Amino acid sequence: MKKLLLASAFLVSGLTLLSAQEIELSESNVDLGNVSFGGKAITTVQIKNTGDKPLIISDAKASCGCTVPTWPKEPIAPGKSAAMTVEYKTTSKAGAFNKTVTISSNAVTEGRKIFRIKGIVDQNPNAPAATATKDTKPVAKESSKASLKK
Repeated sequence: MKKLLLASAFLVSGLTLLSAQEIELSESNVDLGNVSFGGKAITTVQIKNTGDKPLIISDAKASCGCTVPTWPKEPIAPGKSAAMTVEYKTTSKAGAFNKTVTISSNAVTEGRKIFRIKGIVDQNPNAPAATATKDTKPVAKESSKASLKK
C-alpha cells in the first residue's frame, strides 16, 4: 500500500512538471556599448511563457540603484511574450559597468532568471581636466666641498 501511494505521488508530481509555466528570455546578456555620462541607456527584453499555464513575474531586482527594471505586472499567457525594460542611469561614474537584474517568477524549473547588461560610460565632459603633478619631494644637494679624511 505504501509503495502504491509513493508511486502515485511521483506520477502526480511528474505530470505537474510536464504541464507548467516556464520562462524564456529573448536575450540574457545585453551590451549597451558606449553611453554618454549623465544620460541613460534603456534596453528591452522579451519574456516568453513557454509553458501551458500563466507565467507570473513577481519581482525584478537590480544589483544597484542605478539600474531600474520595469516588468509586466499581468500574467503572461502560455505561448505569449511581454516586454521588460531596463534603464541604466549614468550619473555616478565613468568607466565599464556590468549590472544584473534577477527576475523572480512562478516558473517551475527556473523560478529565478538572471538578466545582465554591460557597457562603458564615457568620461564626464564637465569634469576638470586632470593635470600632471610634479614630484615635490626635495632633492638632496651634493656638497661642493670635498671632505678629506685621513
